[in-house]
Amino acid sequence: MNLKNKKVFVTGASGFIGSHLVESLMDKNCDVTAFVHYNSFNNWGWLNALSVRKIKELKVISGDIRNIDSVKKAFENIDVVFHLAALVGIPYSYVSPHSYVDTNIKGTFNILEAAGEKGCSKILITSTSEVYGTAKYAPINEEHPLQAQSPYSATKIAADKIAESFYRSFELPVAIVRPFNTYGPRQSARAVIPTIISQLLSGKKEIKIGSLHPSRDFVFVKDTVNGFIEIAESNKTVGEEINIATQKQISIGDLVQKIINIINSSAKVIQDKERKRPQKSEVEKLIGSNEKIKRLTNWKVQYDLDRGLKETIRWFSDVNNLRLYKSEIYNV
Repeated sequence: MNLKNKKVFVTGASGFIGSHLVESLMDKNCDVTAFVHYNSFNNWGWLNALSVRKIKELKVISGDIRNIDSVKKAFENIDVVFHLAALVGIPYSYVSPHSYVDTNIKGTFNILEAAGEKGCSKILITSTSEVYGTAKYAPINEEHPLQAQSPYSATKIAADKIAESFYRSFELPVAIVRPFNTYGPRQSARAVIPTIISQLLSGKKEIKIGSLHPSRDFVFVKDTVNGFIEIAESNKTVGEEINIATQKQISIGDLVQKIINIINSSAKVIQDKERKRPQKSEVEKLIGSNEKIKRLTNWKVQYDLDRGLKETIRWFSDVNNLRLYKSEIYNV
């Protein structure tokens, strides 16, 4: 399926990955409807970072994926759905697990139900590498056992399984997209890379971080977005769970030092107990296999970690961007 001129619906469009996806879809001449969480300020989040021309051309609908009436009203003449809306912060899922159930499980159910009723030709449900938990083997392929090591990951596993059930029971054309640790411009301050960069660029001499030994597979946001688009356009991906991963890993400790070296800072790293996950909840090792996505699509990694980090640091170096991040506060 060529997405050009297709009517495309993106939930979570105001967020980090969602805003980049909207931007790329518009560059492909898609007719994009962006679904954003209703707020009385009419704030469109990171969509405001798009060019003036794109903002004028973009159709934005405010609503709530937890409300089926809100969702169904927005689904008119939609060809392809990219469902990214979710509560994603792992630490906050320890504080408010009920909200994760409502948003990540019920919200996904509503999207699937509406897409089925409206006859959408393809629905991409966004999963997460966190559903795998600590790697039992590496690299992690799509057959790896699922392990709920946080309330967040538990709700994403449930959402994945509901999506799978709609495919198997109702022949809904669903693909489950499983990005590993995406990073880049506009990422939330709750994530590790923005936490490190914002503290360093703010001139801090002591960088507060949680656990340093876990390892992660970091994917630059443009590669993640390209993965979504390739999965949508491939005719081989319906009914499949598909990783977006670099198949490379780095420990958090080594990542911090790499960023310190790029910024040329003399800052020291301080481990902050408040930022550590509960012991049994910490995912020790994540490195994803990308063999399946390469087999089913034309996707390939275009940004290695050094290149991606340098582009991310350049974005944060703009004072207008950096001031949005409260580096002195731990963002749960």
